[in-house]
Amino acid sequence: MSLSETMRIHEPYPGLFAYYDGRIDGKRLHSDKPNWLDDGAYSLGVASYAIVSGTDAIVYDTHISFDHARAIRSHLYGLGVTSIRVVLSHWHTDHVAGSAGFIDCPILSNKLTRNTLIEKRQVLVTKDPPINPVIMPTDVFEGEMVLELGEITVRLMQFDIHSADGTVLLLPHLGVLLAGDTLEDTVTYISEPEHTARHIAELDRLAMLDVSHILPNHGDEQVIASGGYPPSLITATRDYLTRLMSRLDDPNLKDEGLESFIAPELEAGTLTYFAPYKAVHSQNIAVLKGASPDE
Repeated sequence: MSLSETMRIHEPYPGLFAYYDGRIDGKRLHSDKPNWLDDGAYSLGVASYAIVSGTDAIVYDTHISFDHARAIRSHLYGLGVTSIRVVLSHWHTDHVAGSAGFIDCPILSNKLTRNTLIEKRQVLVTKDPPINPVIMPTDVFEGEMVLELGEITVRLMQFDIHSADGTVLLLPHLGVLLAGDTLEDTVTYISEPEHTARHIAELDRLAMLDVSHILPNHGDEQVIASGGYPPSLITATRDYLTRLMSRLDDPNLKDEGLESFIAPELEAGTLTYFAPYKAVHSQNIAVLKGASPDE
């Protein structure tokens, strides 16, 4: 059985494809035991993306398994693509697990992503399921880089949100931001709690970009398929983090449900409630209070 058999392909904009998997009630891919693939990605829903112009494509993240990477390549070849470049959004498991499926392609990341992959190679190899081999980027940039894909300009921009090595893709011709894990619906996952204040400041910088729609790697499938989230997702993410930080000393915080905590955003329609994010919210509170996050 291929791990990618439940993957769905959407085309929210001409030439921009979303490869979405997960959010299937009761379905697990790897194991009944807790593991990063089922609990950190598949249960929450996960997408990677491809931008296609003629025979050229840029793939944004290599998905959650080699099978997924192979299915993405098969789809692109079916469209007539003969040349693929890969951009990694950051070093975390569910974004690099399929990289072996693109081992013969240029793989781009920011310099910090490459350095972190080198540093965390053994961590990734010993994960459940393991990521082995860990494929390294072939090219790196710092700060910002521009790629040309036929007549399409793609801006790679580095942001310290969620992970210090975040890279987002801005597609000016569509007004679309491919956000990686810098933004997430229902709520962001805090993986580097000691940098939360910096993440909030960086969200303000992200909000300055001229975008009309946002496609995150984790979010509601139908929202992604129909064109993505409005820029208010940035504000909602910032407000969630700010509210958490301001209430860390509140003894009632850990007993308040996620639905209540994000009630203003749910009422405004800037976030959508998905029950599995209750565990993410609880872990966010725990790590901000000093526990170690799972990577």
